[in-house]
Amino acid sequence: MQGKGSGLVYSTEHGRMCGDCRQPLAACTCKQQKAAPITDGIVRVSLETKGRKGKGVTLVKGLGMDDDALAQLAKQLKAACGSGGTVKDGVIEIQGDHCERIMETLKQKGLTVKRAGG
Repeated sequence: MQGKGSGLVYSTEHGRMCGDCRQPLAACTCKQQKAAPITDGIVRVSLETKGRKGKGVTLVKGLGMDDDALAQLAKQLKAACGSGGTVKDGVIEIQGDHCERIMETLKQKGLTVKRAGG
């Protein structure tokens, strides 16, 4: 019985293989099918503390970028804030309350930014 992600991961003939479509990584089709999400063009920045034991996390939503560009922007925002963070499901999470600093950084990049939440 094979589950998702199981199967051939390396072939001496083709090299590394994709676990999902089982093609060589150079010819992988599952990575090409993922398109950037459709957004309204407004980036929303908010502060959230739910489920984090009172610790604040700044969320950046509505960017409409692919995963690589989103990870690169998250890296720049983390460096600008001097704090850690991650990318989950198309949302950038930066540790701490950095809403104003993130909004200024995104405005300098030419994006339309709004403060969301309280």
